Amino acid sequence: MSLVKQIDQEMVAAMKAREPERLSTLRMIKTAFKNKEIEKREPLTDTEAQAVLTTMIKQRRESIEQFTKGNRPQLAAKEAEEIKLIEHYLPQAAGEEEIRALVIEALAELKAGGQELGPKDMGTAMKAVQARIQSSGLRAEGRQVSDVVKTELAK
Repeated sequence: MSLVKQIDQEMVAAMKAREPERLSTLRMIKTAFKNKEIEKREPLTDTEAQAVLTTMIKQRRESIEQFTKGNRPQLAAKEAEEIKLIEHYLPQAAGEEEIRALVIEALAELKAGGQELGPKDMGTAMKAVQARIQSSGLRAEGRQVSDVVKTELAK
């Protein structure tokens, strides 16, 4: 079942179960999907829907940071709960060691192709690593991947 349809069904279930917080977050997700569909002028694929959810998580993390700085712990906690619900619909997040293993594999593959890799080859390395992460069915935050790639290229 597609992610968009799954969200629709979860919304109905949340309405029936009278879960206002969950329903609010699911409506927000559905609205984000609809806005992206309108922008794109065709239905979303699961990959595109996952990209929308990833963007929403990133926005929530930035909000938590701002709310914490502004001494608004209730709002930060609400955003954290929304992140937990949104993450439920995404593939499992990769850990530090999994990311490092995937980076090492991708860099070894590039080196086997005859490329000499250094810090200036960050873009090429990131493309290869992101493709490998996506094909493995995991997800990883770009900043975290970038840090690991930088350290491995510096070796």
